[in-house]
Amino acid sequence: MCERCNWSTSNELMIKYHDEEWGVPLHDDQKLFEFFVLEGFQAGLSWQIVLNKRENFRRAFDHFDPEMVARYDDKKLEELVEDKSIIRNKQKIAACVNNAQRFLEIQKEFGSFDRYIWGFVDYKPIVNEFKSLKELPAKTELSDRISADLKKRGFKFVGSTVIYAHMQATGMVNDHLVHCFRYREVQVG
Repeated sequence: MCERCNWSTSNELMIKYHDEEWGVPLHDDQKLFEFFVLEGFQAGLSWQIVLNKRENFRRAFDHFDPEMVARYDDKKLEELVEDKSIIRNKQKIAACVNNAQRFLEIQKEFGSFDRYIWGFVDYKPIVNEFKSLKELPAKTELSDRISADLKKRGFKFVGSTVIYAHMQATGMVNDHLVHCFRYREVQVG
């Protein structure tokens, strides 16, 4: 039996997410946007709630195509607010459209969102050596800095805690516990 980070063992969906995605360095702009949107919706909620609705979010938000989301009008926003299969927070839904527009601006300025966001970590993951969940920070000086830069660029729902969760999910930081079988795997792969 392999050992996992103990936050991930509550059900099969969380195990699959932990084993296949969390902490894996991600460089695809559309997937980065997906995690950006999902982390914003997680603010104040559990990741389990968001993960349970992930496929519904994909359907509702045109598979997280930032160009499509950036063009959503009031009619589409109202449709999303009425969609019971996703988290129906009007402010978070509106923020997605705004953030998609800002995301496209960053792509234009830097050539890709990947180039922008990974530049904060010198294009290589920060590898931590945590032994227990209580050691994992909710935010760091770096996530504070990224959050401030994103806010300056007009992004919404990008507090430092949301950004740190995004960094963990997309492999910018390796916060797998050292005893977890994925700790070394995500460093290699």
